[in-house]
Amino acid sequence: MTNKVAIIASNGGVFDAYKVFNIATAAAATDQEVAIFFTFEGLNLIHKEANGQLPLPEGKEHFAEGFKTANVPSIPELVTMAQEMDVRFIGCQMTMDVLGMEKEAFVDGIEVGGAITFLEFAKDADVTLTF
Repeated sequence: MTNKVAIIASNGGVFDAYKVFNIATAAAATDQEVAIFFTFEGLNLIHKEANGQLPLPEGKEHFAEGFKTANVPSIPELVTMAQEMDVRFIGCQMTMDVLGMEKEAFVDGIEVGGAITFLEFAKDADVTLTF
């Protein structure tokens, strides 16, 4: 039986993105089934334009150089890696409706669904995380 990891991404900063995608890709690399539910500001993590320019927290700008020096993949690269590892991306329909956003604004291959879609996956997850 495959373990399942359910992640809720509701924050939209670069640190949030690294947490979400590092956990998701690590879990997928160890043959776990992974789904991420992107809601509220978390939708920025999979937005075609926004995910390449996510904000660093104020006073933490020095991390940008550290990421480069350490050869840490960019957020768009991590998104692609996660998708290639079959991580399931679920964009929150309600948030998209509230913000007037269409599926086309996001990276290819996402599902659009509500909380019920995510809960169906998460109900028997071995690990559930929120970032």
